[in-house]
Amino acid sequence: MKNKTIVLALTSSVSLANEIVSQLGLPLGQCEVRHFADGEIMVELDQSVRGKDVFIVQSTCNPVSSNLMEVLICIDACKRASANSITCVMPYFGYARQDRKAKPRQPITAKLVSDLLEVAGADRIMTMELHASQIQGFFDIPVDDITAIGIIGHYFKEKNLDDVVVVSPDHGGVTRARKLAEILHAPLAIIDKRRPKPNVAEAMNLIGDVNGKHAIIIDDIVDTAGTLVSGIDMLYENGAKAVYASCVHGVLSGPAIERLNNSKLNEFVCTNTIDQSAKEAQLPIMTVLHVGGMLGEVIRQMETNSPVSEAIAKFM
Repeated sequence: MKNKTIVLALTSSVSLANEIVSQLGLPLGQCEVRHFADGEIMVELDQSVRGKDVFIVQSTCNPVSSNLMEVLICIDACKRASANSITCVMPYFGYARQDRKAKPRQPITAKLVSDLLEVAGADRIMTMELHASQIQGFFDIPVDDITAIGIIGHYFKEKNLDDVVVVSPDHGGVTRARKLAEILHAPLAIIDKRRPKPNVAEAMNLIGDVNGKHAIIIDDIVDTAGTLVSGIDMLYENGAKAVYASCVHGVLSGPAIERLNNSKLNEFVCTNTIDQSAKEAQLPIMTVLHVGGMLGEVIRQMETNSPVSEAIAKFM
């Protein structure tokens, strides 16, 4: 494996890539990313990848389009340098929320991104907690959608909270919330909400009992935190003893940090699929869980032609 595997880090995920190679016992692959004055991007490989299995690590978070272009250019560089296979490790898959036409004349940008990755030359995609699992069907190459719920569940298990209830912030997240509820052996509650426009949500009704309980909200993405804060308020109004929030992808755009700091949230838990090093100091209640070990084990399973599920099970 050490002779055939190369892990490359692009600009948004250098720390995560270092976690992955540490798990694998490999050095980080050598490449240079340059942004020219006019905005053009150059990705240059500083070592041979001929006949190698290359894993390109990059979450397509803010700046989304620039980070996506880095991935596409890096794929092209690897393909033209005769890599044996190219796997895009995109822990956070940008544009995943544009997975359907919600109204006439809208694009399905998640499909466009999948086409771009395939045409560029990717052989496989590895991601975490896709916003909509059916996005896997947009690709004609293998896609591994790795869940981080086991890592989040293990963290809350170690806290030994009593009278826990797991809360889904909407109907679409019930499957994810049920997985966490099963890990914690806790009941499930659902917030019934409507979203009048993107990044704006109104909490409507609560399905389930949170009175006197420690409520743990679980979501895949927290962006501006408007949905989350309205859900926190609703849970307290319905008698919750304490409220914790967790997500896989802490996008935390715009007013998110201020909203969370001003909320009555006990703790905000997310993973490092998106680098949070610049935001941790701004949000004292934030706890960041690391997924590099799991991703490293998944890559090890791929390279030895072993089941990926075995690597995920180690972190459940």
